[in-house]
Amino acid sequence: MNTTPVHSVAAIQQLIAPTLPGLLGIELLEATPERVVGRLRVRPEVSTVGGILHGGSVMSLADTLGAIGTVLNLAPGANTTTIESSTKFIAAAPGGTTVTGESIALHKGRTTMVWQTTIRREDGRLCAVVSQTQLMMEPRPQATP
Repeated sequence: MNTTPVHSVAAIQQLIAPTLPGLLGIELLEATPERVVGRLRVRPEVSTVGGILHGGSVMSLADTLGAIGTVLNLAPGANTTTIESSTKFIAAAPGGTTVTGESIALHKGRTTMVWQTTIRREDGRLCAVVSQTQLMMEPRPQATP
């Protein structure tokens, strides 16, 4: 049985607001321990000089969604970090559109989780597939004075 506290989408959105995902404008739509969905508006600040979504923005969206999914599976006090990520770019996302990322858990182990994120354009065309491995770190014992 999963004893991870339930986190609302609004609470997670507020948590990430002052960090890179918030700066990029990532909007969380759904967050469960098995699936996380978010979107990103393609605007100049997250695009290339050519006016398409920057690859780093694609990877940031995917990394954020996979990390949120992992956090929703962590034991209280544990933490996570990405230890591997692989991105396959398929199609460009033009400025003025919105991409949606869907991250699903492929593996939930004792020390690692693997998430696969698909990024799609508004017209449904696949933009990228990202696989990432998250390391789950147990809480460190507090030092005694």
